[in-house]
Amino acid sequence: MLPVIALVGRPNVGKSTLFNQFTRSRDALVADFSGLTRDRKYGEANLLGRKCMIVDTGGLSGEDEGIDSVMASQSLAAIDEADLVLFVVDCRAGLTSTDQMIANHLRKQSKKVLVVANKIDGNNHDVVVAPFYELALGELHPTTATHGRGVRSLMQAILDVLPEPVEADDDDIDSLKIAVVGRPNVGKSTLVNRMLGEDRVVVYDMPGTTRDSIYIHYQRNEKNYTIIDTAGVRRRKNISLAVEKFSIVKTLQAISDANVVILLMDAQEGIVEQDLHLLGQVIEAGRGVVLALNKWDGLDSEHKDYIKNELLRRLQFVDFADMHFISALHGTNVGHLYESVEKAYSSATDKLSTNQLTRILEDAVSVHQPPLVNGRRIKLRYAHAGGHNPPIIVIHGNQTDSVPSHYRRYLEKTFRRVLDLHGTPVRIEFKTTDNPYANKNKKKTFKRTDKKALLQKRTQKQKKK
Repeated sequence: MLPVIALVGRPNVGKSTLFNQFTRSRDALVADFSGLTRDRKYGEANLLGRKCMIVDTGGLSGEDEGIDSVMASQSLAAIDEADLVLFVVDCRAGLTSTDQMIANHLRKQSKKVLVVANKIDGNNHDVVVAPFYELALGELHPTTATHGRGVRSLMQAILDVLPEPVEADDDDIDSLKIAVVGRPNVGKSTLVNRMLGEDRVVVYDMPGTTRDSIYIHYQRNEKNYTIIDTAGVRRRKNISLAVEKFSIVKTLQAISDANVVILLMDAQEGIVEQDLHLLGQVIEAGRGVVLALNKWDGLDSEHKDYIKNELLRRLQFVDFADMHFISALHGTNVGHLYESVEKAYSSATDKLSTNQLTRILEDAVSVHQPPLVNGRRIKLRYAHAGGHNPPIIVIHGNQTDSVPSHYRRYLEKTFRRVLDLHGTPVRIEFKTTDNPYANKNKKKTFKRTDKKALLQKRTQKQKKK
């Protein structure tokens, strides 16, 4: 297993910037905004040739009210599971009572701790670092995370205190990635915690609690999964903060990165335009999709019947996706989501043979022939697989550029029905067979010219008679 290094400290001291430096990525959201990070975010880092797991955490402010207390519990959980704690302090703000409180907690945990004195740029670092020796946590490591100053020497200090490496067993095994997406406050984080069986991500009764995409690796029934908790996506006209724009970008990236997407909707509000827009994003990305209607247990029977009728009317274009009526808070029907996720992933990644696809195409054409174009029938000759996740079926023939959209949909539904594909879109691509004589000049031979001239002379003679 990889050693775990947790980054802790007050809000806005540069933990996420340091996380990005270690992982050589931009996975963690960074902005001049206090309290941006709320959940634990994991990333793999290579520190001078040594692999380890870095955990970014929310800031510890010392306040025990509202969402700050939930964020603090996530940070404390990261400290408990870490092999090494990097305590990040802000040299511009100086030593604060919150820093001393965090230092006291770390001493009680008997953890290996390195104090990272961040934001030393523009100052004499011997002067700005001196107050933090009062924390009595050993040597200080001055850095400027935004510019990478002092990061390499910090990496060397980390390697000096990390435990000896242990044989890695399952680190490189592929896992099925499940992204949970939806509008704000529909219960995505609650559903993630329910599927994991633990309070892994911050849940709070406030829209916009989750700001980043949180990747969580786990095992279920000896199978590897990665579940992705994402930020809620609102309509564009309601977005004003730059932080929220970055959160939405992270959500769209998570959709592209996932194998299967669970689109979570609020049963109390019913299906709205933003839900349909998100569903369109998932289908356009070609990902397997499972639909889930949350907060179902709090509705009366009349409202449930109305919602079901609305779903049948407005979701006809995605009739291949399984629909589940769940309660993430109480766990009702949540276990059935895994069955649909597995089914969608299997359908999206199945290998399709050319012989099988061609036979399905021939049967479909015999039942319903393509239309005529300029007096000539469109001919579809054979089909083969062009990729998976989503399944791509390439069809070769003549005049395929003129295949109408309704016939394309007919072929998609035929392939999906015969191949028993559930929960995944099917993409049809057409390729026209090249005509070897298309670019050759059609020159008249002397023989043809002579015949035409003779016919004209005979016709003129007959007219004169």
